[in-house]
Amino acid sequence: MNNLKELTWEHHKNAERQDFVKELMGGISVERYCDFLHNQHPQYNLLENFAKLHSLTDIIIAPKIHQDILELESKLIDYVPTIYPVVDKYANHLLTIKDDPKKLMAHIYVRHMGDLSGGQMIAKRTPGLGSMYQFDQDVNHIKE
Repeated sequence: MNNLKELTWEHHKNAERQDFVKELMGGISVERYCDFLHNQHPQYNLLENFAKLHSLTDIIIAPKIHQDILELESKLIDYVPTIYPVVDKYANHLLTIKDDPKKLMAHIYVRHMGDLSGGQMIAKRTPGLGSMYQFDQDVNHIKE
């Protein structure tokens, strides 16, 4: 049987081709990155809270995203974040799977493994400290 990385390789490559990912990796503005974080935070927060109910993960990123937001907002004047409809859509989806540990784990895997892998490259190219991409343990150990 193929491993998950092999099975999702084409989806991963397609994601890398998206315009926003190119912007993220090519030097994103403080405002755009802060918007990104404002949209990520409620999604991670809800997902991680549901995951905790099932003891699915020890990796908690939402508070680190909040730290990054506070850091970046301190550099901005008259900033008002743009929140995209996908945030509510994703939250509504999580509500439908909150009692299914396997489905929640799939979301944890995609988000957190992405942060553990590609996040290390993203952190070097984005404004601020990138706390959300810093982990207390060795990244390779966490992946295992």
